[in-house]
Amino acid sequence: MMDQRTAPYAALLLRLILGSLFIAHLYWKFAILDGGLDKWWGNFAANGYPSFVPWYCISAEFIGALLIIPGIYTRWACLYALPLMLGAAQYWAVRKGFYFTGGGAEFPLVWSALLVAQILLGDGPFAVIASPWRAARPQPA
Repeated sequence: MMDQRTAPYAALLLRLILGSLFIAHLYWKFAILDGGLDKWWGNFAANGYPSFVPWYCISAEFIGALLIIPGIYTRWACLYALPLMLGAAQYWAVRKGFYFTGGGAEFPLVWSALLVAQILLGDGPFAVIASPWRAARPQPA
């Protein structure tokens, strides 16, 4: 049984966590990574990815950082960022395997699951602009 009084706050907490993770990753790219954004960007070409991939990746991270925390079209922002996380999981699974001891795929897989949970839960309370979402409603007989 779900507690209807506290369940919306779970969506809010998840929103804050997801947005914070996107902010942390952007900070890492711009401030911590040796070589900065140029090195990160260059790794895509070095690994054979098409030129649109880094554009999508950085845009998904910015959308996650800027829209999810305040609750601006949260469901759609999470849906936009989901392929990024699934792609990251595939990238690390192929190169390092599943486990975190070698920088594996488990973190982006969990992040993907959190994005899906947010999509299913909805925006939560205090959302600035709620996601338009049409749920299937039973038709009266």
